[in-house]
Amino acid sequence: MATAERDYYELLGVARDAGEDEIKRAFRRLARELHPDVSSEPDAADRFKQVAEAYEVLSDRQRRETYDRFGHAGLRSGGFAPTEFDLGDISDLFSAFFGEGFFAQTSRAGGRSRGADVAATVEITLSDAFRGTTVQVPLRVAVACERCDGSGAQPGTSPVTCLTCGGAGRVQQVSQSVFGQFVRASTCPRCHGAGQIVETPCERCDGDGRLVEERTLDVEVPAGIHDGQRIRMRGEGHAGGSGGHSGDAFVQVRVKPDERLARDGDDLVTVVSLTMVDAALGTSLSVPTAEGEIELEIPPGAQPGDVRVLRGKGMPSLAGGRRGDLRVHLDIRVPRRLGPEQRRLLLELDEQIGEDAYRDDGEGGFFERLRGAFR
Repeated sequence: MATAERDYYELLGVARDAGEDEIKRAFRRLARELHPDVSSEPDAADRFKQVAEAYEVLSDRQRRETYDRFGHAGLRSGGFAPTEFDLGDISDLFSAFFGEGFFAQTSRAGGRSRGADVAATVEITLSDAFRGTTVQVPLRVAVACERCDGSGAQPGTSPVTCLTCGGAGRVQQVSQSVFGQFVRASTCPRCHGAGQIVETPCERCDGDGRLVEERTLDVEVPAGIHDGQRIRMRGEGHAGGSGGHSGDAFVQVRVKPDERLARDGDDLVTVVSLTMVDAALGTSLSVPTAEGEIELEIPPGAQPGDVRVLRGKGMPSLAGGRRGDLRVHLDIRVPRRLGPEQRRLLLELDEQIGEDAYRDDGEGGFFERLRGAFR
């Protein structure tokens, strides 16, 4: 079954209400079992990628909330794509999730490490969230030094293999006990895990192989994005050490509150005011939507608290398919200050109207309308 069709909780073997620690333990256990250097099963590599993708989603609170609500379609619409890791350098995956020290025995010689991720925040309007937009995001990131091509060595020279670890980046110490031999591996103290020594550092980057520069990313924000959701830009983070993979950029999108429209999931909510005369006689009102103003016909006899639902006038869903609705709440205004003549005219009108004019024609009484409002 394709990864996109598999349930992430099922892949990790945890319940849907599992906590962060339980999810992490499940992934660590499966990763050790399925790692290509350990498992001889023919499908181990594919299963390894599947559980890594599942952990990448469920270990992130916002991505997990999106998945729980919208499934795989919501993740794709929100800009998520699983990280592509080279199985020959699978230690990058563990470094990204747990830090550089985890599963270090699978690291390749040469000390290539994945670059760190960067984060940024952008602010858009509700109209931008409705249509989708492209925003420019300034970032300050480490990039590979062009002078030394990221090696850290002065042009014309090359790093040399560390004699202490033989280029492995790690050293082993063997001790003998009554129980047998114990082997302890640790980072090489001379090359600090790089496996190489730069004897003549590059003058431009001072041997680091990276420089910090300002960069602007064009980030495509999908239509229907919710406030606080993040978009992942793979490979747009800090450059890795010694030619390692670059980290990712995570852009959090904040949707500015709109003065006339509130959001409730994929639905929009607004309030329009009309006088009691307009409510009694019927009128036409201008109603705000994410696409602009539209005219709404209010039939005679509108009541306080009435809600008019405009189907498909809400926000597009990240999961695809139908759009949300626009709920228009009617705020009927009653005069607060009346002069003597106005009071007399209202009392006279009230006598002429009589109780029959207030009769409910099929909409139910007060409690029925109250139950309808809750529904």
